[in-house]
Amino acid sequence: MDNICHTLAGAALAKTGLERRTALGTATLMIGANFPDVDVIAVPLGMSFEWRRGLTHGVLALVVLPFVLTALMLAWDRLVRRRRGAARRPADPRALLLLSGISILTHPVLDWMNVYGVRWLMPFDGTWFYGDALFIVDPWIWAALAVGVIASRRRWRRGEDAARARRPALLSLVVVSVYIVGMFALGRVGERQVRRVLAERGVERVDRMMVAPVPVNPLRRHVVVSVNDGAAYRFADLRWTPSGSVTPDEFELESHLDTPAAELARRSPRGAGFLQWARFPFVVAEGRGRDSSLWIGDARYTVDPQLSWAAVRVEPRGE
Repeated sequence: MDNICHTLAGAALAKTGLERRTALGTATLMIGANFPDVDVIAVPLGMSFEWRRGLTHGVLALVVLPFVLTALMLAWDRLVRRRRGAARRPADPRALLLLSGISILTHPVLDWMNVYGVRWLMPFDGTWFYGDALFIVDPWIWAALAVGVIASRRRWRRGEDAARARRPALLSLVVVSVYIVGMFALGRVGERQVRRVLAERGVERVDRMMVAPVPVNPLRRHVVVSVNDGAAYRFADLRWTPSGSVTPDEFELESHLDTPAAELARRSPRGAGFLQWARFPFVVAEGRGRDSSLWIGDARYTVDPQLSWAAVRVEPRGE
């Protein structure tokens, strides 16, 4: 999910009363909700596909990062915050560790819910896991969490009792949780609908399928289907309307994964890095002879690799 969503999740947790466990509680929860994204440093280094949502989002990071964040918050408390006011009560290390653990866990959980996925088992296993439930930017989640945070913040400031003050933030988290469960359920129902429609069209064997959410509209899905052992991909548009419909796209994208061009791509460090990330990879050759090059794209995001961020160009002669 995007960092606005992560930040709002941390803020909502804070306004449930968790922030009152210790000094720097709110800051810890909001920073922790974004902390696994320290791997964003891989983007300017040109290694985003290999590194993003890996080491800092996996099971080992969920154990290590809370201690790292706690140490950083304690250092800030000692070197900055309390120097500004010697009488300020020091932050509680145990409470900071608890808040760090809770907030950091929310990050890969939310990231897992979209089609980009998370490598939960890193560094032990690089397998990707996909929730396919939420679009990476979901304004409905933004709105629910923002309303809860603002309402609870006002109640805390007015000095209302804790039970009443935390209620809007708690309610917003419940509403978002119910929404997410509903989106998961719609995805599974949609998958069955697509399989039925494809079977009626003579496609009995489906290797893999992605029923992906789209921006803003929870009642629509973009579908990508891998057929013939990954040799080709088919697409469909799924809508939950009063009449309901699955509209298969007649366009079929060949992956070319069994061609010499694909083998060249696999031998390239850049191509190999992209292929370990790609969920529905395909290869496109460009030019001939000494001027030739290869594009590798991912059909979950594009069918034209030259027009998308979800693609890399590989020079067959080496990089």
